[in-house]
Amino acid sequence: MSLSNLTESQRHGMSELFRKIAPVVDELGDLFAGRGYEIALVGGSVRDVLLGRIGNDLDLTTSARPEAVLELIRDWADTTWTIGIDFGTVGARKGNWMLEITTYRSESYDPRSRKPEVIYGETLEGDLARRDFAVNAMALRLPGREFVDPHGGLDDLHAKVMRTPGPPEQSFDDDPLRMLRAARFASQLGFTVDPAAFAAMTAMADRIEIVSAERIRDELDKLICGDHPREGLGYLVDSGLAAHVLPELPALRLEIDEHHRHKDVYEHTLIVLEQAIDQEEGGPDRILRWAALMHDAGKPKTRRHEPGGRVSFHHHEVVGAKITKKRMAELRFPKDVVADVSRLVELHLRFHGYGTGEWTDSAVRRYVRDAGHLLEHLHKLTRADCTTRNRRKAQALSRTYDQLEERIARLAEEEELGKIRPELDGNEIQAILGVPPGPVVGRAYKFLLDLRMDEGVIGKEAAAEALRAWARENGLIS
Repeated sequence: MSLSNLTESQRHGMSELFRKIAPVVDELGDLFAGRGYEIALVGGSVRDVLLGRIGNDLDLTTSARPEAVLELIRDWADTTWTIGIDFGTVGARKGNWMLEITTYRSESYDPRSRKPEVIYGETLEGDLARRDFAVNAMALRLPGREFVDPHGGLDDLHAKVMRTPGPPEQSFDDDPLRMLRAARFASQLGFTVDPAAFAAMTAMADRIEIVSAERIRDELDKLICGDHPREGLGYLVDSGLAAHVLPELPALRLEIDEHHRHKDVYEHTLIVLEQAIDQEEGGPDRILRWAALMHDAGKPKTRRHEPGGRVSFHHHEVVGAKITKKRMAELRFPKDVVADVSRLVELHLRFHGYGTGEWTDSAVRRYVRDAGHLLEHLHKLTRADCTTRNRRKAQALSRTYDQLEERIARLAEEEELGKIRPELDGNEIQAILGVPPGPVVGRAYKFLLDLRMDEGVIGKEAAAEALRAWARENGLIS
């Protein structure tokens, strides 16, 4: 197919692409062709340049087997790696360009296995036929730069639709993760999912359970960090996929918000997510986004009907933190991510105890201490969680939180709030109480930290006297 079939802007994009990468792709094309192998730029690299998004990552496919690829590029590339070689992929860096070169292949799942079986293919057309969506099944043969689009990906790109190259049932059966990818691309690109593909996703949702937790996690994380996460999450919930990979989300559809501000907590959650995103600086903040998504996960289990038709969700933040920790651990998120997100869920209601500013300075100190390095995230999550349609109430809540942040800033300036420590260290505690290192010192340290939070700086002598009094009361010294 000729490049003349492209729109003017797409031809410009291709020209820009080749202007930037010509030294790489021309050399690579000549290198492979000289040894009798085919090679083509493929998939997301072609799709993104047609969308006007030129990055530094290039995906290529070839008729050469991985071992031959390694031999061909070993002296040409700056660096090579083989972490994906079992799946037919060799990685390389050439200057600022990161390349993944994958042998023509066809992968599918054995119904009893959680890992795809890789079968090498023989032709570019065969490789494109096995790809997830038509917009990812376009290629540019090298070195001749022939545009190859056997499945109408260019038309789908214009229509902004995700459609499988062949029957969606076969595609999703070959690799069930493609169902999640459909939702992920809806989030990243703002595309819709073809009705036939969505129907197959709905009918085959339980097939996703054969896919490993790590692969599911990666797709969900990319979805959450996309430009349009509401759309992607909607596809997950409406198709039934979320019931298998993130069941806490569809469960929220059944729970009526206690203030009747929204149809359901699910809708409230999506608004909170969007309002959290509006506060981001410097790109997607996965900790904030996941916390926003999971902040009310404890409501289904804590729902209680109260007199007068009201509904309560007492301690849902504590229950929600446990649910979040369990779900994210099962998805194999890093421990620090699990800890940070679940901690934000646990703390997200703390501000509401502030009322109209009645907190003492010690209570403000505790708020900061409990949030720790997540304080800025907590500020944003708390503000995002205000979704009332009552403008006066929303403005009042915002002003109150402004006042809290001002108090935190003032105390921080006066006391270096983020670095608060007891006035006596471990060695001084041991000397005053006459005890060796051990649990008693830890208990004493906590007492002194609470004292510091409650009363501020009182001086070492007063702190030592308070420590002795506490120790006598607890039978630690006579």
